[in-house]
Amino acid sequence: MEFTAEQRLDDGVLEREFALGEVPGILWTPGSASAPAPLILLGHPGGLPRMYPRLVARARHCAAEGYAAATIELPGGGDRPRSIAAEEARADLHRALAAGLPVDDEIVDRLVLPLVEKAVPEWRAALDALLSLPEIGGPVGYAGGVIAIGIRLAVVEPRISAALLFAGSFVPRSMFAEARQVTIPLQVLLQWDDEGNDRQLALDLFDAFGSTEKTLHANLGGHTGVPQFEGEDGNRFFARHLR
Repeated sequence: MEFTAEQRLDDGVLEREFALGEVPGILWTPGSASAPAPLILLGHPGGLPRMYPRLVARARHCAAEGYAAATIELPGGGDRPRSIAAEEARADLHRALAAGLPVDDEIVDRLVLPLVEKAVPEWRAALDALLSLPEIGGPVGYAGGVIAIGIRLAVVEPRISAALLFAGSFVPRSMFAEARQVTIPLQVLLQWDDEGNDRQLALDLFDAFGSTEKTLHANLGGHTGVPQFEGEDGNRFFARHLR
């Protein structure tokens, strides 16, 4: 891990950009931490410059509760090389949604499965590097992002103790078997009127999760209409499991 830039935000949070090979990322740490801070990995749908305002707001919420927060760019996001196959699958998805047609499982598989296969090892490598820093300690939580990535991470990464997932993206049906293997505490956000998400599929996925502690928060509104109070609820969720 190589730190490439840093700045101190007005609330004292230290923001550092880093590179992990070809993968860029950002780490935020509380301004006054007397001990290694628990870590929350901030997932997102790709494009760090575009997502930055929302990510830094989430990171500041984390830091106010004593957590460090970190994120990395997804494969094909931001300035990372594009995948022709992924771009074609995304175009097919948008055409189906614009026409009001059901989204074929084959489109979802072509778009999401290769992303999961590449992104999850990168997240795990980032976690290795982050936990080697003296200011970062366990336990670790995962919040937001492409839900399929969160599912895979929850199954294969034993260092993640709890996850707050956003049911706002398509999930390949083949990953429902993986969802049944998830056993960590979960809190799942669902926007009831999310125009780009299959509500029934999201409900079926929640039912499939194998966790004995899982909570569904469903709110009226579209994809970007998550109520502000969900941020505080998320902090309380992590306070129960990352201390």
